[in-house]
Amino acid sequence: MQQIDYIINEANASVSATVNGQHYPLPALWLRERCQDSENLDKTTKQRFFDPHQLDENVSLIKVEKKHNTLANLTFSDGYSGEYDLNEFAADFDVWDGAPNDIPWKSDVDKSLFHIDLATLKSEAGLMKGIEIFLTYGALIVDNVPTESDAVLEVANLFGHVRETNFGKHFEVFTRPNSNDLAYRSVPLGPHTDNPYRNPMPGIQLLHCLENQTTEGLSTLVDSLSVLEQLKKEDPEGFALLCKVPVRYRYYDNDVDLIERRTMIESDPSGRITGIAYSPRLDYLPLLQDEEMVIFHRARKRLGQLLCSPEYEWRFRLEPGQLQMFHNTRVLHGRTGFDPSEGRRHLQGAYIDIDAPKGRYNALKRRQGSMHTNDAVETTSTHGEFEIANTKATAETAKMRG
Repeated sequence: MQQIDYIINEANASVSATVNGQHYPLPALWLRERCQDSENLDKTTKQRFFDPHQLDENVSLIKVEKKHNTLANLTFSDGYSGEYDLNEFAADFDVWDGAPNDIPWKSDVDKSLFHIDLATLKSEAGLMKGIEIFLTYGALIVDNVPTESDAVLEVANLFGHVRETNFGKHFEVFTRPNSNDLAYRSVPLGPHTDNPYRNPMPGIQLLHCLENQTTEGLSTLVDSLSVLEQLKKEDPEGFALLCKVPVRYRYYDNDVDLIERRTMIESDPSGRITGIAYSPRLDYLPLLQDEEMVIFHRARKRLGQLLCSPEYEWRFRLEPGQLQMFHNTRVLHGRTGFDPSEGRRHLQGAYIDIDAPKGRYNALKRRQGSMHTNDAVETTSTHGEFEIANTKATAETAKMRG
């Protein structure tokens, strides 16, 4: 657990924090912006009634009065004085923003960790458990979902709001000739990210099995975080290029022509790797100098090999009444080929935005009153450390999440 202790120094008129043994002075301007009184902060929405951008950049602390281990009255040079509960700063030091840390996995992972029953998700505690599984592993298998049309939307709405695309609120996945996507054929589909040609990409995909009468057509999932750790070890130069060189992705249909450029390896604003935009059916090799192009392609080629490796790829039969939900850029999905003459293989899919489950998780956790302890604050982060913001962070220096 991430341990946070606060030091209130009346003699020096200063406040600081120790996070996992690392000391951080809390500047006066930083504290002034975070005033907590009801005249400046709405208690319900946590939104400010004032514009902090207009504060004096040279504001200073002139008096600090300790009221409790984590409670102090602070007086500033601009005339403001107010009471501060330092426990309210816990979120500032939580690199996971209240969510559980992610755990990269390979194909030998205990598969029972991913399963939850739909009935369990109907309670707040059960939903919180399901979201925690999803945030940790990037995937969730929901059992005992009714094999009825639109049931995928019912499950999706438990976690967030359905994102409608040109495919509709939900889409049907079954074999049909001359379809506008190879997903609607019986051909094999290697591990891929859905819709890398959109901005933003769908964050989460759900696929619900209504019928599966085929012996093949196995579902596949692979955690790109594990794969990327290996790729970075093997080819740091190629890895860096995949982090920084934009790739063009395109989806072409009679009614829409979608084009987007993005790097294959995705990172968050702090530089931590979050997943990949990977779809060999839809991407185009960027125009680079000869040497860089060879390095880029070599890394892209090796990435594809690792994604398909039995060491990383989990293959399973998605049974009728089961629904798989996965982080679209972290956990890539695919399908083995099948013979449509054996019978129907019918899935329904839907998308929701990536921030929705995390937002619901934090709200549920807050309602249960487990956001803070009294004196020493422990966050849910067990993987990764808080760092002062690095304004020079780039894709080239991106570090693996955690």
